[in-house]
Amino acid sequence: MAPLDAPKVLPAAFATWFDGRGWAPHAHQLGMLAAARAGSHALLIAPTGGGKTLAGFLPTLIDLAETPRRGLHTLYVSPLKALAVDIARNLEAPISEMALDISCETRTGDTPNHKRQRQRQKPPNILMTTPESLSLLLSFADAPRLFRNLKCVVIDELHSFAPTKRGDLLALALGRLQTLAPGCRRVGLSATIHDEPGFTRWLAPADDPVTLVHGAPAPDPVIQVRAPNARIPWSGHMALHNLPEVYRAITEHETTIVFVNTRAQAELVFRGLWRLNETAIPIGVHHGSLVKEQRRKVEAAMSRGELRAVVATSSLDLGIDWGNVDLVIQMGAPKGASRLLQRIGRANHRYDEPSKAMLFPGNRFEFLESWAAKDAVEAVDLDGEPLQLGALDVLAQHLLGTCCSDGFLADELFAQVTTAGPYRDLDRKVFNNVLDFVATGGYALGSYERYKRLAEDPDGRYRVANGRVARQYRMNSGVIVDAEQLAVRLGRGRKLGHVEEYFAMGLEPGDTFIFAGQLLEFQHIHEMSIITRRAKGGGDPKVPAYGGARMPLTTRLSDRVRAALAAERDWKKYPTEVREWLEKQKEVSELPGPDGLLVESFPQGSGTGVRHFTVAYSFEGRNAHQTLGMLLTRRMLRAGLHPLGFVATDYVIAVWSLNPVTDVDSLFDQDMLGDDLESWMAESSMLRRHFRNVAIITGIIERRYPGVEKTGRQITFNSDLIYDVLRKHEPGHILLQATRADAATGLTDIRRLGEMLTRVQGKIRHRVLDRISPLAVPVLLEIGRESVMNASVDELLAREEELVAEAGFGPREPADA
Repeated sequence: MAPLDAPKVLPAAFATWFDGRGWAPHAHQLGMLAAARAGSHALLIAPTGGGKTLAGFLPTLIDLAETPRRGLHTLYVSPLKALAVDIARNLEAPISEMALDISCETRTGDTPNHKRQRQRQKPPNILMTTPESLSLLLSFADAPRLFRNLKCVVIDELHSFAPTKRGDLLALALGRLQTLAPGCRRVGLSATIHDEPGFTRWLAPADDPVTLVHGAPAPDPVIQVRAPNARIPWSGHMALHNLPEVYRAITEHETTIVFVNTRAQAELVFRGLWRLNETAIPIGVHHGSLVKEQRRKVEAAMSRGELRAVVATSSLDLGIDWGNVDLVIQMGAPKGASRLLQRIGRANHRYDEPSKAMLFPGNRFEFLESWAAKDAVEAVDLDGEPLQLGALDVLAQHLLGTCCSDGFLADELFAQVTTAGPYRDLDRKVFNNVLDFVATGGYALGSYERYKRLAEDPDGRYRVANGRVARQYRMNSGVIVDAEQLAVRLGRGRKLGHVEEYFAMGLEPGDTFIFAGQLLEFQHIHEMSIITRRAKGGGDPKVPAYGGARMPLTTRLSDRVRAALAAERDWKKYPTEVREWLEKQKEVSELPGPDGLLVESFPQGSGTGVRHFTVAYSFEGRNAHQTLGMLLTRRMLRAGLHPLGFVATDYVIAVWSLNPVTDVDSLFDQDMLGDDLESWMAESSMLRRHFRNVAIITGIIERRYPGVEKTGRQITFNSDLIYDVLRKHEPGHILLQATRADAATGLTDIRRLGEMLTRVQGKIRHRVLDRISPLAVPVLLEIGRESVMNASVDELLAREEELVAEAGFGPREPADA
């Protein structure tokens, strides 16, 4: 695209506004304006702080300034409610300073009902929303009137949508919008696109051309991997031993975001920092389980510059513009280069200045990962989840939502659905099966009246069977399926947030736990609320954990970690303890390499108490390793090795048994993904968990009724009944197909496991040792904390102090939390 002269392409009012702020439009902002004037869809890839949001909205503001009108002109779709609110606030500046007659509002799950009703009758020019709220808008009968004059859809942080079910939901909504407003342009914005052709295809309706616009690179970020003053723990991922150095860094900077990987870690880090906070500097905590009022309070305080630090999960990963943030801290390993780059971008939200970040690893393996992530960011070697075929449960929900509006003809809707990137290759037979399921429940469920949700008119148009179906769709739609939750309240009054039901069921009166940065004492459960009071301290407080919260190591980053282990010339950048650990491993056994698989075997214990350990250094992430452990123990049981249990981390899996493993090649053969996998998945509660989520998304299991919300036990009981019926009577049912597809990439991560087994065939190196190796110490210290089988490991726990010494080191320091 030819370079543009800003004064010639910007209207006078906009050129004056830029001049008044001492700014000049970036080339990519003018490039996006040129794409809009050419009527082209556009994908902008530009660094954080490069004005992507303004680039996305500049054509809209100019068009509305030159041709004022009423009604909806532009939709902005955000992955986060907080980001939608932040963008709306940022747009107020150019709109008010240029006195533009442009209305801009947000619509999310937090928007009051009266405001949502008014927005449908009198929509603003620009509406900030989320995929879920957009799908709900499209389910109303007035959707054709509301969207008929829509000119543009801006999709922010595109990389966070496309590989997910939320991306599938959004892609289907975009296809519907394209039918209602054929001239509507699509605009994608991102700083971390790892697959430009794939994301371009995802963005475009059918195979329409997309203008690709690149921003100039920003200055290289300044990233430090910090070693603690204390000794480096062998295991654990919370990184709490680093808190004194973290607190010191906060006091030396203006405003800091301390990123963590889980909500439980957020609570522990916040509480630990507060204990060190002798000068009472203002520090906040932000994560998705806190009530929206507290999250908004923290966001507003950060915007006003009133906080010196905020401890946050991925709830603040994306897009939030706080210009006074001058430091980002990552507690524990980042688990992905793109994720790290996204988080680093929250510091120095300015295009011409480098962002500054400090990484505080939680253990020795995390030092390797953190350095690998740093190197990847500096090399702009981005990672990300591969784009997948569209999920069938999401398609089922979309069909139901479309029927709630004005119905559809099957042929027309199939043509519309296959314009969406994830569903472009959808087979018509599969579409018909999904439609039959939504309409009747399918063969196995068709005799139940409640599953007959659609009715077909004589002209072939499908409509909802009755008003109840539409009401229940709107109460239960969406693709984010969290575990059932209970509210946490102080007395019978203020709600602090939510914890998962299973955590609440384990509490006894008098138990204390940390939540919302406070120490609370559990009193009792009343209806769907945990009633608490502030605790006075003492005891051993619990910390709520959340299912699925741990992020696995990405494939690309795991490749870099394996390469780093083999690159001995680069070890000098590691702390002395890490170097000595690697050198001792090389002396006792060998190091995992970039190719193949290192497997070690060694005994623990003596006499009748001896246990034989098999440790594989596969570096494929916790989810894939959990599945691998399940399959290995099945094979070992069949071989008479008497497996007792296993434990998995992102880097390593360890299995222990009564008899030693001798034939490692057979144990890790690819055929484990055949009958072993099928039989395990048939018995596994994990597959039932996936089915439960699929059933909720498709709407055959309803969580909410007017004034009533089902408990998790009720939902699980209902979904288990349906699962058993389908497995027995219709094993090819569309719900079971969707469940197996989820299992391939979800908690079981079968796809990644299969790729690893293919890669290592013929390249497995088996080292039989007489004692534990240094690299195996961290995973054995996880036994009893992370074990997923009911093995008896008391004797191993009693010998934790001996493991490090046995590996050739001195007395062990305590493992981190």
